[in-house]
Amino acid sequence: MNQPTLSSQETLALFQRYVIGNYRRFPVVLVRGEGSYVWDREGKRYLDLFPGWGCGLLGHCPPPVVRAVQEQVATLIHVPNTWYTEVQGLWAKALSERSFGGQAFFCNSGAEANEAAIKLVRLHSQRPKYKIITFEGGFHGRTLGATTATAQPKYHEGLGPLMAGFMYAPFGDLEAVRRLIDEETAAIMIEPIQGEGGIRIPPPGFLQGLRQLCDEHGLLLVFDEVQTGMGRTGHWFAYQREGVTPDIMTLAKALCGGLAGGAMLAKPEIAPSLRPGMHAATFGGNPLAARAGLAAIQMIEEQNLLQRAQTLGELFRQRLLELQNRCEIIREVRVAGLMIGVELALDGAPAVQACMERGVLINCTQGNVLRLLPAMVLTDQEAHHGCDVLGEVLEELAKKNMNNFRS
Repeated sequence: MNQPTLSSQETLALFQRYVIGNYRRFPVVLVRGEGSYVWDREGKRYLDLFPGWGCGLLGHCPPPVVRAVQEQVATLIHVPNTWYTEVQGLWAKALSERSFGGQAFFCNSGAEANEAAIKLVRLHSQRPKYKIITFEGGFHGRTLGATTATAQPKYHEGLGPLMAGFMYAPFGDLEAVRRLIDEETAAIMIEPIQGEGGIRIPPPGFLQGLRQLCDEHGLLLVFDEVQTGMGRTGHWFAYQREGVTPDIMTLAKALCGGLAGGAMLAKPEIAPSLRPGMHAATFGGNPLAARAGLAAIQMIEEQNLLQRAQTLGELFRQRLLELQNRCEIIREVRVAGLMIGVELALDGAPAVQACMERGVLINCTQGNVLRLLPAMVLTDQEAHHGCDVLGEVLEELAKKNMNNFRS
């Protein structure tokens, strides 16, 4: 079959007829990506400051990943996990050596990684322990277990009864966590920085306090690093930024340089509890994902992209704080490497739309937090251009809403 070249309207009609409408989509058909840019069917170029919903940390179609996958796809695409492949073993080794020396279970997404973590917690913990404490504003995925772990009521509507055993605490409130712990508590599960929750950075000492509580009560500490992992914060993993080591860590999004892939890493004394027959992922750790994952790690190291993430993060911080000083609708700027949140005093959707019309792609979460997850390969010039456009848009919104805002 030849590559189709439908018009945008023809593609939209296909979706309306044949694809379930569970996503709210912009009426734009993207056809190509390179670095921090994507192009639509009509040839318009967009600067993408939210590439791949956080998966594009290395930009669109990063050349080392493309080359690795092109080579692998002609050699071996998939074999089941009843067999060994060298590349999966090397990938596990690379992740272990850059983290806390754990062992890996491979899957295809962040939700799957978190499901594996939930199972491992229950399998490893001695009965009657089975409960897991998670945090308000957190997000852990869309499967039923991961949805239940997500302490946001809007994701629970119409899905009950939910999975038993989850308790919710306010993010950053150590005493509230302490009060929830009982003889049935098995683990605490948290994003070290909340992503979908609005780039919420924990208060100083909070994660250290959770580690202490876990050690005191014999609980497992699970870090969901699906969004924070693989260098997003300027460190391989956000736990390294805080100096707190979890017992279990989950990864996805940027793990494979844009391809689908997920992983759970667990300390060696905990990992064997996920015994044969208790969990699996048919495509987990397949040769394509593994080659892409190894190529992504190599690219980050060879191009010194961890440092680049820190440098770019400071550029965005300075530009956005300057913007906040002259734009009264900005309540707060939150930056951790290339996790960037701009909290507004009003709805953020119009800003997303206006930026897109001007050729810059951003995201809005929690209704009023503009979220940027730019690529490590973004240039200074591209970063400044994105900030220029965002600044123009927000200042125009501030003028339009001046009376409402001040009243």
